[in-house]
Amino acid sequence: MKSKAVKTLWSYLIIVGASLIYAVGFNWCYVPNDIAFGGITGVGQIVNFLLPWAPIGTVVIVLNIPLFLLGWRLLGGHLLISSLFAMAVSSVFIDLIDSLYQFPPMDPLLACIFGGVLLGLSLGLVFQQGATTGGTDLLARLIKLKLSWLPMGKLLLAVDLVVIVAVALVFQNLFSALYGLVSLYISTIVMDGVLYGMDQAKVAYIISNRPKEISDTIVRELDRGVTILHGMGAYSGADKEVLFCAFKQRQIVALKRVVKEIDPSAFLIVCEAHEVLGEGFREYKQNDL
Repeated sequence: MKSKAVKTLWSYLIIVGASLIYAVGFNWCYVPNDIAFGGITGVGQIVNFLLPWAPIGTVVIVLNIPLFLLGWRLLGGHLLISSLFAMAVSSVFIDLIDSLYQFPPMDPLLACIFGGVLLGLSLGLVFQQGATTGGTDLLARLIKLKLSWLPMGKLLLAVDLVVIVAVALVFQNLFSALYGLVSLYISTIVMDGVLYGMDQAKVAYIISNRPKEISDTIVRELDRGVTILHGMGAYSGADKEVLFCAFKQRQIVALKRVVKEIDPSAFLIVCEAHEVLGEGFREYKQNDL
């Protein structure tokens, strides 16, 4: 029970840190450079532009209320509560930082690059904790229930495009939209990297005349499981044992060394793995992204 409480506390501390990164990225890179921002926060930019007295963070909270009501039944209480917390904290940080310090404009290209990195990093960390920052993040999470095969970054990219175009129209600045698109693309890459790329997993297919020695060495030295697949050479018609192994990126040099030391003529194919679930890798969680 105590362990679960500590884990929950740690999760919410990560959300607070990620929300702070989100707010800093928004106030530092997007606002002073008039770079179009997607999602509900982008809508908040529009409202703030038209009604300067309306703080962006407060507008975000108000606009999120119907989305949270929509998502309550579909996503369950835990995700909605954590998402409500993330949305509230990030919105408070946005308004707090804005009231304490006005960031000066910078080179727009640098702003969209670093803004995209900070945004993608923060959203990736929030999603990892089973939460969202509300808005289109939550909308993408709802779409993910029906289109589970789509990466979250690509879903957000599609949903946010409309808002970015709208922001650019209000600012009457084509460059605002173009920089916003660059930043959005960078953020999706970083976000998917945080969500799916931390394992840096690969898979190898090994065809050798000494499969037993190679598989035993991989299990013993690399501490990785090996599956033996039964194949047949198309030209020779001879039966072949094909070794199949999932491993971490950092083990690729050791794996190639093991294979080539035992059988220099071995045929080795290494492929990227989108993600690997199971012992030694990431565990599956319900409603996993």
